[in-house]
Amino acid sequence: MAYEIKDNTGSLFVNDKREKETHPNFKGSAKIDGKEYWISAWSKTSSNGKEFTSISFQSKDAVHAQGVAKIKAVIEKPAPIASAWEDEIPNF
Repeated sequence: MAYEIKDNTGSLFVNDKREKETHPNFKGSAKIDGKEYWISAWSKTSSNGKEFTSISFQSKDAVHAQGVAKIKAVIEKPAPIASAWEDEIPNF
C-alpha cells in the first residue's frame, strides 16, 4: 500500500540535490483542502540576525500542466525549411 498524504498535512525532506544558494534547503509535498502541492523551503537570516524558514507552495496540477506545455512546444515546433540552408550549399 502506497503512502497517502492526509488532508491538511505535509512532509519536508533535506534537499540532497541542492547545487546553488538559490535552490531550496528542503523539498516536500502537502495536501491542503484536498489539493496537492509541492513545498520548497529555504533557511534564511533576517536583517536583524534572526533565523527563519521561508516556504513556497506550488500546485502539483500547475507544475504538471507547465511540463506538458513545454513538451508540446518542443514536439509541435516546425522543422527548419530547406530554403534556409540553400545559402550554405556550395555551387559546383
